[in-house]
Formats: sequence, structure tokens, C-alpha cells
Amino acid sequence: MVRVVGDNVKVDVYPVSQAIKIAEDQGLDLVEISPNADPPVCKVIDYSKFKYEQKKKQKEIKAKAQKTVIKEIRFGPNTDEHDFNFKLNHAIKFLNDGAKVKAYVHFYGRTIVFKERGEILLLKFAQALEDYAKVEALPKMEGKRMFLFLAPKVQKK
Repeated sequence: MVRVVGDNVKVDVYPVSQAIKIAEDQGLDLVEISPNADPPVCKVIDYSKFKYEQKKKQKEIKAKAQKTVIKEIRFGPNTDEHDFNFKLNHAIKFLNDGAKVKAYVHFYGRTIVFKERGEILLLKFAQALEDYAKVEALPKMEGKRMFLFLAPKVQKK
């Protein structure tokens, strides 16, 4: 037994064989819409049109989904004030555009001994961006790089 719905169909519960016959009489297909309902719900429609509309809906949902952009900003452990401010302005622009920012200090050669200097630099960077972003991950060492992830704050309108 299935509940049959659709255009030009009396909504009611029918045996499966009769439901299929109703669909065939109209030159359409019987499509199961809600299998978990009691009784299951079937709709009398053109199956190819149904599949096309489903695909169209999926495409629409995908188009509306936001794509996350991650912008990288690289520092050295000995980055001076001017370069820091220059990169800070870039980060502010990226965050205002809605992108996430991945700031990192790259330790090359013997500069690896200045780990704390790199961490201080990243924390200073996060503090300077406090109004524009929230910290997703605190500074963490991976190989020769120390990372900091920032996500844009939701703008209040």
C-alpha cells in the first residue's frame, strides 16, 4: 500500500499495482518521494523532468554556498616595523573581503633559534587585527614554520 499524490490524481492510499496503473494511464511515472512515511508516499510525475529539477536545485544550492578563501601572509623572524604594518594593511583588506588569513613566520637557516621572537610577532599581529578578525588557531610550529589562523569577524549591520 502506498499513498499516491500528484496532478490529476485523487490523493489516497492504493495498492502498489493500482498506483502503477494510475501512472501508466496518464503516460507518467510513479516516483517514491518519501519512503520512510507510513504508508510510503509516491508521486505521479514525469521522471526525467523530476530528475532535471532535482539537478537544477542542487546546482542552485551549490552556487549559493560560500567558498572559503585563505590568504597567506609570510613573515621572517626579524621583520621590521614598516614591513609589519605593510602586511597588516594587506591582512585587513583580505579580512574585509571575507577571506581567512594564514599568517606564518618562516624560519630559515639558523633563525630557528628565534622561535619566541616569531611567536611574539604573530601574537602582535593577532592583537593588531583584534577589531577585524578572531583567532582560529594560536601560533603553532610545523617544521620550519610557525602558523597563526585568523577568520574575519561577522560584520554587524
